[in-house]
Order: sequence, then C-alpha cells, then structure tokens
Amino acid sequence: MAGYSSNASEKKSSDAVDDIPILNAENLQNNLKIIYYSRTFLSIIGGVIAGILGFTSLTGFIFYFLVMAITSIGLAAKAGFSFHSYFESWNQILLDGFLSGLMSFVLFWTFAYDIVHIF
Repeated sequence: MAGYSSNASEKKSSDAVDDIPILNAENLQNNLKIIYYSRTFLSIIGGVIAGILGFTSLTGFIFYFLVMAITSIGLAAKAGFSFHSYFESWNQILLDGFLSGLMSFVLFWTFAYDIVHIF
C-alpha cells in the first residue's frame, strides 16, 4: 500500500500551522482499488465455501459478514493499523465496500450449493 508524503521535514516554518499530511491522489485511488478487489475476491471465495458447506438462509449471510469482518481486520493489519497513513479516514478500510460484494457472494453461494447439493 502506498503512503502519504509529508513536506514537514523539508520545510521548517516558524508559523504555528499544524502539520497536515498530504495524500497522493494516485496512491489513495490505488489503495481503494486494492480494498475493492480484495473484498470482491473474498466474497466470491466465501460464496463458494458457503455453498460447498451447505449453508442456507441466515447462516450463509452470517458467514458473509464474518468473512468481510476478517477481510477488514486483514486489510487493517496490512496497513499496520495506521489508517491515516494510507487512507483519508478509518471508515474507508473497515466499512467501505462492506456490502458491495454481497451480490457476488449470493451468486457464487447459490451456484456452488446447486452444483454440490442439488445436482
């Protein structure tokens, strides 16, 4: 993951301006793209696993939220739990795209369930 660049070490100003980290737009977009792809991939894998294990109704959706929670913890660990170094806020790494992979999860969940348990 790409971090931010700070001009604080290069310039020593005498005014009392707080040091504000400057986020590189390209790095920020790349980090958000990584989150999106990670969540989509893991929702597909989670859907296949839920289908193979035969989860139905509420059990499958609980499994999805468990997979997304583990994904959030994994992404936070990858960022070293310093959210502001790589993202604008902690919401982006923990909650952004939490429900975006739900349709992919349901698609692959029902597909795998049908192949393994019905056919």
